[in-house]
Amino acid sequence: MMRPMTNPTNPTNPTNPTNPTNPTNPTNPGGTAAEGPVAAVRDGHVLLVILNRPEARNAVNGPLTLALGAALDEADRDPEVRAVVLTGAGDVAFCAGADLKAISRGESLNPPGTEAWGFAGMVTHAISKPVIAAVNGAAYGGGTELVLAADLAVAAETATFGLPEVRRGLIAAAGGLVRLPEQLPRKVAMRMILTGAPVDAETALRWGLVNDVVPADRLLETALGLAHQIAANAPLAVQASKRVARGIRDGAVPAEADAWAASDHEILALMASEDAMEGPRAFAEKRDPVWKGR
Repeated sequence: MMRPMTNPTNPTNPTNPTNPTNPTNPTNPGGTAAEGPVAAVRDGHVLLVILNRPEARNAVNGPLTLALGAALDEADRDPEVRAVVLTGAGDVAFCAGADLKAISRGESLNPPGTEAWGFAGMVTHAISKPVIAAVNGAAYGGGTELVLAADLAVAAETATFGLPEVRRGLIAAAGGLVRLPEQLPRKVAMRMILTGAPVDAETALRWGLVNDVVPADRLLETALGLAHQIAANAPLAVQASKRVARGIRDGAVPAEADAWAASDHEILALMASEDAMEGPRAFAEKRDPVWKGR
């Protein structure tokens, strides 16, 4: 989805950005009564972070960006947190991507001060703590891009993945075009990028987009188990290993800089087109888009 074009800043960290809760059953986030766009709960040395907009299929708007980015920032600074698990509330969607209704209203997905974090406060927010995506349902557009930004991924059997941006007059500018061809065989990635067609969990597993596929009722048990396996290791060694393996330096990945610049250039030009306005508008109006190629 669309990546912010403004200059990066260092966002301040609100006192309680994620509205943390302490659900009685942290492996059932769909059953929590948390308020706010993101909920967070500690499970030993693991931080479980829950995208908490099930009524909008956990789509990303400005408040969710601020809350998720702040939660990741806090996790990275807290020496007691050794791994992060990211999932979505409910049993339908992990994340449906950008909130196209918010975009059609002219709302920014990145509140001032969150630009350096990128889409959803995560895609260019390179923290040292390992992040595991627990994909509980549909992960489309920015949802798949969150999976690409994570270090590991576990998917429910019902999960689906896709980059449908070309069907909305947009491009996958929050890492889809940068990372999918890097993490999947190129022809497989290009088919997903150019057709916008989704793939199921078993296909994602076969091509290495996710590490494991499990029944939905075992998803968080499996993801949290993997996180605790990581957390049992020497934390400084784990963090150093991630930084080297991912090419992280000073909170960024310099090797991706040229690809991000190309993506930014293309989305900036595309957003001035009539088609880019037509796609979100047609989605909001529940009709087929009428493309003009201009």
